[in-house]
Order: sequence, then structure tokens, then C-alpha cells
Amino acid sequence: MAGLQVGNAPCSWGTLEFEGAQGEQIPYNCMLDELVETGYTVTELGDWGYMPTDPAALKSELSRRGLVMLGAFVPVALKEPAALAAGVANALKTARLLAAVGTDPKPYLVLADINGTVPERTRNAGRVTAEMGLSPGVWKTFAEGANQVARAVREETGLRTVFHHHCAGYVETPEEIARFLELTDPELVGLVFDCGHYAYGSGGYDVLAGLDRFAQRIWYIHFKDCQPEVASRARAEHWDYFQALRHGVFCELGKGSVDFPAVLRWMKAHHYDGYTLVEQDVLPGMGTTKESARRNREYLRSIESNLYGAP
Repeated sequence: MAGLQVGNAPCSWGTLEFEGAQGEQIPYNCMLDELVETGYTVTELGDWGYMPTDPAALKSELSRRGLVMLGAFVPVALKEPAALAAGVANALKTARLLAAVGTDPKPYLVLADINGTVPERTRNAGRVTAEMGLSPGVWKTFAEGANQVARAVREETGLRTVFHHHCAGYVETPEEIARFLELTDPELVGLVFDCGHYAYGSGGYDVLAGLDRFAQRIWYIHFKDCQPEVASRARAEHWDYFQALRHGVFCELGKGSVDFPAVLRWMKAHHYDGYTLVEQDVLPGMGTTKESARRNREYLRSIESNLYGAP
């Protein structure tokens, strides 16, 4: 790992996949310009239709900015057998576009649950209990659905699939992550480890413990921070997931509980040589997204300089 290879994503500019998070979005071309201006070299696709879906048009937008397309977030209702066919079709549609514009490294299909749609899980994000989880039979359905999506994506496009554990979904806590990985094929499904979702969804467990526990399945890493005072208040006052977002539970890097210098040391020690993607989930209209992106990149540069010398 010669240095940190850092990207950012549309969600940091208020473009989120949730129905409850919709609002006026910054145009994709402005978002990409700002992403480059603030020091990033990689992006993800965002919601289908946010960026161009014509491969030639998307490739042109990326190439003229010197950007790499690293992945796309695709939610699928994996616990619902009747929804699987549509989920596979949506994943393949997205994977075809990624494969058409991807370079080196190849992009990931970032598979996730339909987060934020199940009332009990949304109400209790950050404090779910085992009783709110899936039954053994539904776990098998959920995991086999993930295997089917990943298998179809690999067979048709050659791309790999990583699963995104996520608050307000059925794979949130450390034990749920472990169960999901136990039931899925390690040749087909990797893990995108999200530092902020792990910190919030685990109830404040050490992120390094999660990295160690799941190291063999981590193919990709998202950098997100978690503001501990906001997280504690959210649990105490029983905020739902979207209330916690509005109050800034996922704060700028370095202003929360995630020890990013230790995370980067872990990455270096484990010879992680992939890209890292910054995500600071914000709702439309929250804060100054470009300046937050710039501060996040500058914060990471301050850590990089100590580990690798000046980038």
C-alpha cells in the first residue's frame, strides 16, 4: 500500500437512496466537479438515473475528469422470495453499466438490504436487539438471495459483489454481519466494511475489533464517522434512523468516535491496497457539502502524511 487511494460518493452531497431522504439534489455534473476539486479520484454511481445510464455518456463524464467508477449501491429485499427476480434484474442492469465504464480496479456491485423500509428496524436503528432479527429460515432465504445476485453478476459481467452492512436494515449488528457471512459463499460475496455504520449499529463497539473479526471477507472499505454524543442521544430519546441522520450522527471524519489513524494503520498492516470511499450521509440541504468533502480529504491527508509521507 504505497498510499491511500480515496474516493467519495453522491451520498456525501445529499443524494441518498431512501424515499424518506429525497429532496432537491445537486446535479451530477456539479457533484463530480466538486468531488474532483476537493481532492478525490474515485466515485460511486449513486441512485440509478442520477448519473447518465448510457455507457458512452457516463464514460465520457468520468474520463474527462480523470475519475474511476468504483461501484454502485443496489438495495434488494433479500428476505422476500417474491422480490428476488426483480432484485437480480436490477443488479444486472447496474452491473452491466459498471462493467462498461469500469477500468482497473474493476468496480464492485455493492449489494444491500432495502434499508429504512421496515418500521421496526428503522425505529430502532443503532439499538436493535436479537429479537428484532431474522428467523433461521428467513436467514437462509436472505443469504441464498445474496448468493444468487452475486452469482448472476459474476457470470454475466465478471464483477464481484460486496455486501454493505447498514443501519435500519437486517444486517446491522456485529452478530448479524457474522451470521450473514457464515451463510454466504465466500467466493461470491465479500464485505464492504463501513466504519460509521459499524460504530452506530454495534452500539459503539471498537471499529478495529470489527475489522479484525471480519478481515478475511473485507474486500472494500467505506470511511464514515459516527458522532458519539448524537448516537447516545438517539438511543436515549428513541430517534429513528432518519432523525439520527438529520441530527448528524454521521459527522465529518475526525469529529466522531472512529479512530481513523488506527484504521489506516490496520489497513497498512493488512496490506489493503484497494480504494477507500468516503461517505458522509447527509440529507438534502444539510450543511455545506463541498466544504465538508474538502475537510474530510484534508483530514485523511494529515493521517497519510504520517504513515506514508506527503501524498
